[in-house]
Amino acid sequence: MAVTAGPLAGVRVVELAGIGPGPFAAMLLADLGADVVRVDRPGGGGLAIDPAHDVTNRNKRSVLVDLKSAEGSALVLDLVERADVLIEGFRPGVAERLGVGPDDCLARNPKLVYGRMTGWGQEGPLAHTAGHDIAYIAVTGALGMIGNPGEPPAVPANLVGDYAGGSLYLVIGILAALHHARGPEGAGQVVDAAIVDGTAHLTAMIHGMVAAGGWQDRRGANLLDGGCPFYGTYETSDGQYMAVGALEQQFYDTFTELLGIADRAPARKDLARWGELREAVAARFKSRTRAEWTAVFEGTDACVAPVLSLREAPHHPHLAARATFTEFGGTLQPAPAPRFSETPTRVASGPAMPGADTASVAADWGVPALLPKEA
Repeated sequence: MAVTAGPLAGVRVVELAGIGPGPFAAMLLADLGADVVRVDRPGGGGLAIDPAHDVTNRNKRSVLVDLKSAEGSALVLDLVERADVLIEGFRPGVAERLGVGPDDCLARNPKLVYGRMTGWGQEGPLAHTAGHDIAYIAVTGALGMIGNPGEPPAVPANLVGDYAGGSLYLVIGILAALHHARGPEGAGQVVDAAIVDGTAHLTAMIHGMVAAGGWQDRRGANLLDGGCPFYGTYETSDGQYMAVGALEQQFYDTFTELLGIADRAPARKDLARWGELREAVAARFKSRTRAEWTAVFEGTDACVAPVLSLREAPHHPHLAARATFTEFGGTLQPAPAPRFSETPTRVASGPAMPGADTASVAADWGVPALLPKEA
């Protein structure tokens, strides 16, 4: 059955199977209640993980369509005719060659929102070049900001590019375009979501600080990049870490008092003594375990928290109380976000197995041609 809970209940989405930011964006729409039908290719492909554990395919349904076959594009266009949104993450020009590009789809459904998810975008010298998250965030300046001075930039998994700069901007674009399409004189349109564009957009505040002279264009030398001794991470006696974000004076005062250095900490605004302050903070954190320091700072306004692993995070008391993580089908996973007072969301189904929902989609969407032809 289609997912009916959430603020996007009634919205139909066709997702042309891919990897990374496209599936995550479609998952977010599905979490919000959209009926997402993933068009999987026979045999799968790419870097896809075991479909049974691919959480980014939860709350969706799947049909198998060979887009390279003569009837493949016709089946997708039949779905498009009944859809509100399509998401594809091919290189520029591939969807057109397969017969499911914007012109073909909008001809069948003039109010369709056609979402395109790529790294480099649909235009530009690198548009047809292969790439991954790390390359996209590298050229935007975002990667160069992360890490310690004198060391290689630290790789932030694929969170900054694929998901923050890619998926979330695609979803924002889709929702905005859907609002327009449903207006009195609205029409469908193409949303060109490029990871380089979204990631660059994420650095807006930093560019403003650079222009104002409040940010040095180098790693580990600024307020928010680890250069500040009261905004960073420190090792504890058991080899774990604590995160400190005591930026404002009142929080800094609480932090230094609880840490036990209030009587000898250099003035926080004395940049010339930041090195001395960092050494004092580091020495204190090294004197106790992460659990001991967590107990010291828990529930205070010192803005200090333990650095937890992925397996530890769901058991943090605050996250557990809020049910920030949920278990479905034996898999512990992040719960849908954000939360809604009138149209609550939930994980209603596990990862869609390729082709498993052909019959229900064929019936619900009125596309009997999806069903296998009888011999």
